[in-house]
Amino acid sequence: MEEQLRSEIIRYIGSHSGNYLPDSINRYFDEPLVGFSSANDPLFSDYKTIIGQFHLLPCELLSGAVSIVSWILPISRAVCESNRKQKELPSREWALTRSNGENVNGELRRHLVSWFAEKGHGAVAPQYSPQWKEFSDTPVGIASCWSERHAAYVAGLGTFSLSDGFITSRGIAHRCGSVITSAALNPTPRISSTHNSNCLYYRDGSCGACIARCPVGAISRSGHDKFRCRELVYGTAPAALSELYGVPQTGCGLCQTKVPCEASTPPDRRVTGG
Repeated sequence: MEEQLRSEIIRYIGSHSGNYLPDSINRYFDEPLVGFSSANDPLFSDYKTIIGQFHLLPCELLSGAVSIVSWILPISRAVCESNRKQKELPSREWALTRSNGENVNGELRRHLVSWFAEKGHGAVAPQYSPQWKEFSDTPVGIASCWSERHAAYVAGLGTFSLSDGFITSRGIAHRCGSVITSAALNPTPRISSTHNSNCLYYRDGSCGACIARCPVGAISRSGHDKFRCRELVYGTAPAALSELYGVPQTGCGLCQTKVPCEASTPPDRRVTGG
């Protein structure tokens, strides 16, 4: 079933008529990455401590949960190139990806729930669960009861960054999603040595490009200021651009473009030898 699922997710995104910039041959998303995890993976219990008690276990979102399918939708080169040029606010192409592209991601969530149902399995997309909640004031800042990035980490798809992003083999510029199911799926091995080893700053201290890319100083060597970031992403940017671009949400993504981890896991910069 794992290969069936992977093929179905790739097919769905690849053939979706909404996966294109308006009047363009350029897509929002390239071919997805797909991973699987066990609902009983101890990391989900650990998240109750790492993130907060409000972060739900798979079994709290779906009775009889057995597995989670997670995916990464890499943002296309054309969209990333448009955003590399920006210094203060996101490009039109990036904003369209944040709104229209995320709508496609949402449709993929619903499609997979139906796909599992047709095969006799229960499934739920956490973001569309009646239990879905977002919290503005927690010990880790703004957070929700289910983190798509943290689910992707359990599924072996990447690790975290200084900017709180998620660096995969296809980089940090992406959208992600997950569905919890009663179907038994073989977990994808986690091969990263630490939870942030794909980030050059955490790996060897040789980077920090995302710090300079943030137009509001929300990233520093101490980490990511979620509140300052949110003011830009959900306040300043859409207030300035949503009418011009014709979408309700614009995102930002400057820290995800024109950085070494934009489209891949960056190789080591420091080389030692005799």
